[in-house]
Amino acid sequence: MLRQDKIGQVWTHGMTDQEILQRFNSRRQPANTTLGTEVVEVDATEGRVTIRCTATRDHCHSIEWSPKGGIVQGGFVTGWLDTAMAHACVARSKFTVTVPSLEIKVSFLSPAHPGVYLARGWIQRWGRTVAFLEGELHDTAGKLIATASSTALLTPIPMTTHAAAS
Repeated sequence: MLRQDKIGQVWTHGMTDQEILQRFNSRRQPANTTLGTEVVEVDATEGRVTIRCTATRDHCHSIEWSPKGGIVQGGFVTGWLDTAMAHACVARSKFTVTVPSLEIKVSFLSPAHPGVYLARGWIQRWGRTVAFLEGELHDTAGKLIATASSTALLTPIPMTTHAAAS
């Protein structure tokens, strides 16, 4: 539940995981629409988020010869993992930080094809100004498609901006 102080600034610290999930999905960023993502699970206390990623033919290359309708371009796989890891930070902070990536490493273990995937992101370590993040992408059968690690800058969102967004 969002609470407001006497001058209208929004305190988000009382938000439940369900409220965080609803906020993510009701205020989707344009990049998330392009990536075909939707947040499906949040555990803010543990700093974990699961995102459903829907790969379409528009995300693919090698369409002509791939028996599974194409191979998802690696940048989209990276985007899915980056989104899951960043959302884990935003959820843990209850929308009080933004998290620009300082670096990201992705290991592609199997090709992704058109279909549905789950990207899981979590916080490995939360520092004063930097977070170390990890993520995995699985298909719906549970097969591991890719792994990622990232370092992100924890950038506080000014309360006036935060209040206007709520």
